Amino acid sequence: MTKGTSFDDRLSAAAKAKKAQLEKFRARSAANDPAFAERQAARQAVSVARDTRTAERNASRLAGVAREAEEKTARDAAEEAEQAARDAAVEAERAARDAEVARQAADDVALQAERKAARDARYAARKARPRKR
Repeated sequence: MTKGTSFDDRLSAAAKAKKAQLEKFRARSAANDPAFAERQAARQAVSVARDTRTAERNASRLAGVAREAEEKTARDAAEEAEQAARDAAVEAERAARDAEVARQAADDVALQAERKAARDARYAARKARPRKR
């Protein structure tokens, strides 16, 4: 054994040394240090500024999204109106074409009736002429 110290003595001395170190550390803790408090306040200020900038960016982004949605809605409404106008124009053109076809058909029927009347008149005139023998 070294110098008359037992194992229990060495263990208790080590425990006392650890306790002393812990007390020394606690005495020097951050709560008592003004420089630490300043650094903590600076960190807090930076964190608040960062959160503010993040909130501003998010608000700006949301405003942009809302503006794009409004523009898209307006664009879609304009496109729907244009499509409706094109559809109406196509329908009017189709109706005009159908009317032209109907007019042409009526003209053809009238022309056929006129030709038939002329042919019938020629036939009747030929029958009315006296025959030469």
